[in-house]
Amino acid sequence: MRAGAGAAPLRRQEARVPGGALWSAAALAVAALVALPVLSVVWLALNPTENIWPHLLATTLPRYLANTAILALGTGALAAAAGTGAAWLVAMYRFPGAAVIEWLLLLPLAVPAYVGAYALVDFLEYSGPVQGALREAFGWTGARDYWFPAIKTRGGAAVVLAAALYPYVYLLARAAFREQPGGAYEVARALGTGPVALFLRVGLPLARPAIAVGTAIVMMETVADYGVVSFFAVQTLTTGIFTTWLEMGNAGGAAQIACLILGMVLALLALERHARRRLRFHQSARQSRPWRRARLTGARGWAATALCLIPFLAGFALPVGVMAAQALANPEAWLSPGLARALAHTLTTGGLAALATVGAALMLVYGLRIGGHAGLRRLLPLTGIGYAAPGAVLAVGLLIPLAALDHRLADLWLAVTGDDPGLMLTGTAFAVILAYVVRFFAIGQGAADAGFDRVPPSLPMAARSLGRTAAGALRAVHLPLMRGTVGSALLLVFVDCVKELPATMLLRPFNYETLATRAHEKASLENLGDASPAALLVIAVGLAAVALLARTNLRETRA
Repeated sequence: MRAGAGAAPLRRQEARVPGGALWSAAALAVAALVALPVLSVVWLALNPTENIWPHLLATTLPRYLANTAILALGTGALAAAAGTGAAWLVAMYRFPGAAVIEWLLLLPLAVPAYVGAYALVDFLEYSGPVQGALREAFGWTGARDYWFPAIKTRGGAAVVLAAALYPYVYLLARAAFREQPGGAYEVARALGTGPVALFLRVGLPLARPAIAVGTAIVMMETVADYGVVSFFAVQTLTTGIFTTWLEMGNAGGAAQIACLILGMVLALLALERHARRRLRFHQSARQSRPWRRARLTGARGWAATALCLIPFLAGFALPVGVMAAQALANPEAWLSPGLARALAHTLTTGGLAALATVGAALMLVYGLRIGGHAGLRRLLPLTGIGYAAPGAVLAVGLLIPLAALDHRLADLWLAVTGDDPGLMLTGTAFAVILAYVVRFFAIGQGAADAGFDRVPPSLPMAARSLGRTAAGALRAVHLPLMRGTVGSALLLVFVDCVKELPATMLLRPFNYETLATRAHEKASLENLGDASPAALLVIAVGLAAVALLARTNLRETRA
């Protein structure tokens, strides 16, 4: 308590530094820019040029809404079961390969869900290896001789999404199980509680808030997904935005559907925040003894190994294996000029977006800290809403105002110079980069806020007493001490930009490909050979983020 009380006066002194008002204005401008797309979606929904909401409500909207809700619930349930079960086994037992499996279970985070969809269909379709092996083994000659479940269904989409997203539940549940006091388990075991009852009556209730947080994140990602549902032809609210906007030409109707998605996501976000607040009531006491993991041997140990490997195989090994096999079978695809251009576009847009996102986040957080206006801190929740909004929603909110601004700028330039510059904003990658900045701004903001918290207030005060300006103190004191945090934020934002699909598809200029859009378009045309190099490159970038995450978790575990 003393430390917290002493920090407040130091921060108030920081607020009175020269130039604080300018930094506050910059923070306000950044916050307005990040919140603008969401506000634009709401305005477009309330002021459509042609109100087709009654038509949507009477025709396709109930199907969109039902499919989205069922898919989100199904994916959440599957991910919660896989993530919680794996976390319980890893945290509470020692079995063959447990030390390696604990980290293998993180690897599906590197694989975009749409890549998993391509791989599953290729593996299980009629001409795939599974059905081919069945026909050869039993002498079947055609599809009429046997029954095989359909793959491109709502259930198949839920399986693919759960295999890609369960690590969100696994990470939080594993941490919750490890933080629980061992005394509670010892008392339960002394009273005759068996392993299953121990999980159901002790472990699961104590970890329920963490599991709810992870499940809410999974469901938000499911609602926002476009790649899997479009490939599986499942009509959801996200595909409804594409249909209403691109095929029906009605931006207002697309904005109204986008508002419905935003409402669902905000409801899930409220559930996640509520569960996160409850987490503090289940932390173990400082002196409590952790649970000593029991050793599983024989058949039980190998059963635990097999159960933990199932989600890893479905979420990582299968997609990577199928894509690698396709890439080896089609080596000429690696030499395609389209792949090189897509890679260059991906690196350019992702790199610029990561720099802009983290730079703007540093400006916002630093401006709020030294500006001296406590009311400005109320802007922070608004700047994080972009991360909760799906990429398709942000695309609707960005493209319409940017297109209007683009035409006015072009007319102004034409009037002044006599030359037609074309579309400078929507005709280039600017709109894509701006969408990435808004979409992933919360990552940069969270990292910046945590980094500034770790800098003792006395250090920048000493720098300013020696004549440094606020900007000079930021360069000389804060940034060197926050180098690791800033680097991690840059990498995480870059990886998310590389994997982002719906916003890129809606906002990219004509004939402008990234790795994500190239993989999706080639796979949609049943050309998995050409899609595989782009998909593997996306996975390779994602593995860098997973390695960073594993390193951070390992460091925290040792601490």
